Amino acid sequence: MILARVVGTVVASHKEPKMEGMRLLLLEKLDPITMNGKNDFVVSVDCVGAGTGEVVFYATGSSARCTKQTEGLPSDASVIAIVDAIEKDGAFTYRKSQ
Repeated sequence: MILARVVGTVVASHKEPKMEGMRLLLLEKLDPITMNGKNDFVVSVDCVGAGTGEVVFYATGSSARCTKQTEGLPSDASVIAIVDAIEKDGAFTYRKSQ
């Protein structure tokens, strides 16, 4: 799983029929300690209803197609979780409530 922040949405009016109805998100990969963006972006299928600004985990490759929503889809990245908190060595580097 890869940590990222949702920075936008992607609209594609013409796409593979199996992708119809799938919401696409623009993600920026994050450093889990500083929570700073890495200026490295990916487009991902949204499986959990994530919104702009939320911190998420996404899966890539064949793992991206292991959810009920993405099974059999031509997708290489899927948002699979919305992060509530990240703790390292007893200190929180991220809390959704803050």
